[in-house]
Amino acid sequence: MLEDELDLVKKTKDGEVEAFGLLYDHYLPKIYKFVLVKVGRREEAEDLTHQAFLKAWQNISKYEYKGYSFGSWLYRIARNTVYDYYRQAKSELGIEDADNLGLLIVESDIEHETEKRIALGRIVKHLKKLKGVEEDVLIMRFVNDMPIKEVAATLGKSEGAIKLIQNRAIKSLKGLISQEA
Repeated sequence: MLEDELDLVKKTKDGEVEAFGLLYDHYLPKIYKFVLVKVGRREEAEDLTHQAFLKAWQNISKYEYKGYSFGSWLYRIARNTVYDYYRQAKSELGIEDADNLGLLIVESDIEHETEKRIALGRIVKHLKKLKGVEEDVLIMRFVNDMPIKEVAATLGKSEGAIKLIQNRAIKSLKGLISQEA
């Protein structure tokens, strides 16, 4: 949770654009990664991320603190924005930007880097085959490093349910990957 986050939210509700800017700067990379994994294309991810933040700005007066970070509310908006996009587009998108997930590769060995990118692409491809909530849980937990409590709040489920969904999703993902081999 961002330091002084509740104060920034209050200031934003009072119309202070700078306060929302600080929230935006803090959450933009996390929300963008989440959306990018969901849609798979940089241009759409950028557009949808900006739409999600615009919706947050327009609806900030409806935000109520319930013991979870402001980010949980943003993830819910981003998730709904992506679902609306898919309902409208009704098309399957590629994963050409899988290497832009923010998972920096520090090794200088090009062969090792290439293997990692191929493996990441395979994981993202199979991740898209999971049920929507399973995909969301894995992205939030392992791409965005969200704690189970925050994922539960974002998805409106109990922590136990999130743990169960996560375990089921990991098993399904392992099965999909092993079938490919």
